[in-house]
Amino acid sequence: MAPIKVGDSIPDGTLAHFDEKDEMQQVSVHSLAAGKKVVIFGVPGAFTPTCSMKHVPSFIEKSEELKSKGVEELLLISVNDPFVMKAWKKSYPETKNVKFLADGSATYTRALGLELDLAEKGLGVRSRRFALLVDNLKVVVANVEEGGEFTVSGADEILAAL
Repeated sequence: MAPIKVGDSIPDGTLAHFDEKDEMQQVSVHSLAAGKKVVIFGVPGAFTPTCSMKHVPSFIEKSEELKSKGVEELLLISVNDPFVMKAWKKSYPETKNVKFLADGSATYTRALGLELDLAEKGLGVRSRRFALLVDNLKVVVANVEEGGEFTVSGADEILAAL
């Protein structure tokens, strides 16, 4: 499938997360994004160096600035199970407005056309690193990285687009 691009509507899909009561919930992407301006950003894996030290912190640190520019949700998606995502979230002193969402079987990542086959490295199918600015389910900005780069998918690049 071709990667999602500007002008496309995001597909619906079900992702998992743990809520404030520490209960696992299934949530529809459309329920989080319909009628709103949201950022959906994806990373190859929880606890991996670039994801943990650069990509996710960029959105945590800039979350208030993004909100001030009209972004209502910051949705982090990774091809990991919900328990890993819960532990990863807890590894940050503060996550502010970032929702840590699990795409355990890469079903949603594939629907976006942003899967990355890292089987040769023993990691299986993962997500490419990306950031999408979405307004009422339509992609307004699609910043998708090549390989392991981190040059266009951080919070600063989304802020610049706003």
